[in-house]
Amino acid sequence: MVTWKRWKRIRTRFENLKKAGVSEEQAWMWANTRKGYWRTAHSPILTKALSNERFKRVGYLSFSECYSAK
Repeated sequence: MVTWKRWKRIRTRFENLKKAGVSEEQAWMWANTRKGYWRTAHSPILTKALSNERFKRVGYLSFSECYSAK
């Protein structure tokens, strides 16, 4: 949800969704949505495009990994 909120403009969302492998039609539809951040975060498009594996490859830790590290 934080990543989606950081992409504030429609054009930024559209371009980043396309980079993540979403089709152009689906990317435009979800980039231009009027649904709130919370509802959009649980959409099938974002769960596919911004998966936990993708964040792990970039270097982010999941909440469960941070908790178990204590």
